[in-house]
Amino acid sequence: MQNGPKTIMSARQPRPAASFAARSRRWTSTARSESKSSQNAQRNYERYLALARAEAQIGNTVGAENYYQYAEHYFRSMSSDSEGT
Repeated sequence: MQNGPKTIMSARQPRPAASFAARSRRWTSTARSESKSSQNAQRNYERYLALARAEAQIGNTVGAENYYQYAEHYFRSMSSDSEGT
């Protein structure tokens, strides 16, 4: 009797191929998704800017800087979206 490593054979079921319609839906209307991401970036920018200002008013400079960095990220994201179109 041999005590070597055991090999576990798993029966792999082939996945059915996605239909053409399902695959093509992923790539349609990129302009719509770009405008939606731009709107999300604008909303997040305004949100983090307001949070930063609120933190600055109560004297929490570390918290304010944190939120300003998030706001800057979304500001840059909006800038890159407008340059791409």
